[in-house]
Amino acid sequence: MVAPGQDVTVRVPATSANLGPGFDSLGLAVGLYDTVRVRTSGEPGTVVRMSGEGAATLPTDGTHLVARTVRLTVEAAGYSLQGLSLDADNVIPHGRGLGSSASAIVSGVLAGNALLPSEHRLDAAGLLDLCSRLEGHPDNVAPALAGGLAISWEEDGVFRSVSAPVHPDIIPVAAVPANELSTESARGLLPAQVPHPAAAANAGRAALLIHALAAEPSLLPAGTVDFLHQEYRAPAMRASAALMAHLRAGGLAAVISGAGPTVMALAHGVDQACRAEELIAEHLAAAGTAEFWRVLRLSVDRDGARVEEHQRY
Repeated sequence: MVAPGQDVTVRVPATSANLGPGFDSLGLAVGLYDTVRVRTSGEPGTVVRMSGEGAATLPTDGTHLVARTVRLTVEAAGYSLQGLSLDADNVIPHGRGLGSSASAIVSGVLAGNALLPSEHRLDAAGLLDLCSRLEGHPDNVAPALAGGLAISWEEDGVFRSVSAPVHPDIIPVAAVPANELSTESARGLLPAQVPHPAAAANAGRAALLIHALAAEPSLLPAGTVDFLHQEYRAPAMRASAALMAHLRAGGLAAVISGAGPTVMALAHGVDQACRAEELIAEHLAAAGTAEFWRVLRLSVDRDGARVEEHQRY
């Protein structure tokens, strides 16, 4: 049994996966954060209180994703959990391609892990593997856990990831539409096979992207060219695809963030970030849709998720 009276706070960054050619393998942590505080008690049941994104629509009982994940993590270690209260401050937009579900899973796994006796806690590799299994793939959970740029893969049935450097001048600029898009819907548009030349070209661009992010940001427009998923998904997010094309025509490294519909520009320096914001405003004004979008100048999060264990109450 997990001891009652424990009190844990977890803060997890948003993430932008794929980054163009890095389909299901690359992800970048960015400076938007969900914060969850979890307390245990000896009274059975689950109570969830929320503020921010999804507060009016998400469940407030044991079916809440973070609460479910806390209990699952504890049970996977052979423990049980009676009372659980959860306070969530949600900042990451939901269903927009910024890793909100990955953030919830990482929050739940880290909180559940912190509630366990130290000798039964998962190490970093175990946390990555469990989070990836619950999410279905590692591209969002890996950067959410570790921060920065994560390169992830599956080997012998185990999910793995390494961190890669990110140039200090890179500034992510996100254009977030009001409408949501489920990852399942976007993934359903992908073909079962792609031509070999497209796969080969994509591999080259993904390698170039890692170099551009680390050392030569001027190559980001070339490094973010994708041959595997964005064109196929465009019919589900025509406004996003049009905005991305407008930014790329202006010389910027713009991509669909995750499964969309957020558009992410990877700007090289403050001047280019300002240029990205100007081009976004220009395009949205011409389309008459500016009121339906949020434009966020972000930072690259380099720390990843953080856990704070409070004194028992």
